Amino acid sequence: MDAGPARPGRTERTDMENQKYLAELIGTFLLVFVGTATVVAVGGATVLGVTGVGYLAIALAFGLTLAVLAYTLGPISGGHFNPAVTIGLVVARRHTSKDAAPYIVAQIIGAVLASVVLLVVTQNVPAATGTHLGANTFSIGLAGAALLEVVLTFVLVWTVLSVTEKSYPYTAFGGLAIGLALTVIHLAGIGLSGAGVNPARSLGPALLTSFAGLSATSFGIVYLVAPIIGGIVAAGLYTAVFTTTPSTSAASTTYEA
Repeated sequence: MDAGPARPGRTERTDMENQKYLAELIGTFLLVFVGTATVVAVGGATVLGVTGVGYLAIALAFGLTLAVLAYTLGPISGGHFNPAVTIGLVVARRHTSKDAAPYIVAQIIGAVLASVVLLVVTQNVPAATGTHLGANTFSIGLAGAALLEVVLTFVLVWTVLSVTEKSYPYTAFGGLAIGLALTVIHLAGIGLSGAGVNPARSLGPALLTSFAGLSATSFGIVYLVAPIIGGIVAAGLYTAVFTTTPSTSAASTTYEA
C-alpha cells in the first residue's frame, strides 16, 4: 500500500520555519536600508533646488525594493517585511497565527540592523543627522497623520490580499503591483504623514534618533498603532466583501514570477 508522500520531520519543519524568519529579517533589512539610505542620499524632499524630486526618488526606492524582494524572498516567507501586513494576513486567515510573533520580531530586528548599518555608513554625512537616518515625521496634525497612516496602510494590505488571492488571474504581476502600491503610497504620504505604513520601518531609525524629535506617544499612535489598525480594517473588509475559502498556508501569500 502506498502511504503517500512522507511528512517532513520535526527537524525539517524547524529548518523551514527558521528559513522563513531569516527571509523576513533579511527582506526587512534591505527594504529599510535602501529606502532610508535614499532619504539620506537625496537629503529630503528637495534635490538640487527642485522641490519634489526627493519624493519621487524615495518613493521609487521603497516601491522598487519591495517589488524585487517580493519575487526573491516572497517564495520563502510570503514576503511580508511589515508587521501591519503580517497582522492583516493573520486576521484574513491567510497566514498562521503561530508565525505572527516570530515574523514581527524578525522584521523589527531587520529594521533596527538596517538603521545601525546606515548610521555607521553615513557617520560623516551631514544629511544623515538632518534627516534623522530617514526616520518618519509628520507635518500635519496628530489626528490627521494617524488617519492618513490608517488609510495608506489599508491600501497596501488590501493590495497584498488582492494579488495573493488564489483566484487572482495575474499572479506573475503580484509582486510588481505591491511594489507600485508602496510607491504611490509614498508619493501621497511623504509630505504629510511621512508614509510610514510599516511599524518596523518606522521603529528602526526612530530608536537610534530619539523618535526624530517626536514624543514617544505621538510616534506610537501614528507609526505603530495606526498602520496596524489600517491592516486589520483592510483584512476585515476584504474578507467580508470577498468570501473565499480561508487558507493558513504561508504559500498562499507568495508571489510567482
